[in-house]
Amino acid sequence: MGTNSASPREDVRLFHTGEHPCGYWPERVARDLVLDPRDPRLAMFYPTALSWGFRRSGDLVYRPHCQGCRACVPVRIPIDRFTPDRSQRRCAARNARVEARVVPAQRSAEHLALYQRYLTHRHAGGGMDDHGAAEFEQFLVGRWSDSRFLELREDGRLLAVAVTDLVPQALSAVYTFFDPNDAARSLGTLAILRQLEWARRDQRQWLYLGYWIAGHRKMDYKRRFTPLEAFDGRRWDDIEDVLGP
Repeated sequence: MGTNSASPREDVRLFHTGEHPCGYWPERVARDLVLDPRDPRLAMFYPTALSWGFRRSGDLVYRPHCQGCRACVPVRIPIDRFTPDRSQRRCAARNARVEARVVPAQRSAEHLALYQRYLTHRHAGGGMDDHGAAEFEQFLVGRWSDSRFLELREDGRLLAVAVTDLVPQALSAVYTFFDPNDAARSLGTLAILRQLEWARRDQRQWLYLGYWIAGHRKMDYKRRFTPLEAFDGRRWDDIEDVLGP
């Protein structure tokens, strides 16, 4: 994680990307607002950027900024207010033998093999299913971020990895990949539950979940964590109050 002597009051430059295919709705195009990736103060700005609805992908800190579309809603879970629902309690009980271990955010052959199996099954034909070691590093491992891998294992077998960023008051769930043969065990939900336990142990206030999109089946699980806070561009509030009835 880099250090620098720049004042946090100095302005950081923002850039618009060009149009690119939307990662959530293939028939749409998207644009992002990106913090200057060459700025040596990115690590210092990152906690504030998270609170403004930004997200990290590799070394980039971005927020969707699409013409005529505001489908991507930044969401986070307030740690002290979260209570698991019945389905989440069943998930935890079903996976009670799964051990969680926090390790450095460093690629191993085991991590890469699991990541490639996950992409082949979950994103076939989507442009990510040919990712190798270089793409793993570029997408998941930041040069300046304070990141960890949360490993989920059962009897030593690696089931899932949750890439997690640490900032002073929060954790940020960057990306989770898991064994597609164990999809029925709701390992994505389990990873969030274990990240919430981690955040509570560390006395952090929030777990950032990235973006939620109404009507997108791959995002439905995020909405089931309650209470869930959403960012409306100015402030965070319970998602019901932000989105309305």
